[in-house]
Amino acid sequence: MRLTKFELEIMQVLWDLGSGSVREVQELLPEKRRPAYTTVQTIVRRLEEKGAVRRVKKIGNAFIFEPLVSRRSAHHKLITELLELFGGSARPLMAHLAETGKLNLEDVRELESLLARTPEAQRQKTGAKKPASDRTKK
Repeated sequence: MRLTKFELEIMQVLWDLGSGSVREVQELLPEKRRPAYTTVQTIVRRLEEKGAVRRVKKIGNAFIFEPLVSRRSAHHKLITELLELFGGSARPLMAHLAETGKLNLEDVRELESLLARTPEAQRQKTGAKKPASDRTKK
């Protein structure tokens, strides 16, 4: 599922709330550029059609919505799409992050720690070969 920037902004509010009405979501959006209630209502309906949120109950005449897509899943999808623009390579992205100061040595150390725990790193430590199923994939 592909979410627009505005849909993601609304999802951020719902992820933070856990669940909420259109009014609650609208009031938690940045005041400087807060959209009208009906605009937020339209986007929440689109998110519902996409299967990103669902109605969980009705209080008075207000529906309460909760996210069906996790923050992690949505972020993973966005990052995968971004990397596809670079031919699957993370290097241009990493270089940009480093050049703009958005990636520091502490971040790199944390990434090294994460990489050391991957199955590939474990195989390199033990000298084991990739499973046959992995060797046939391209």
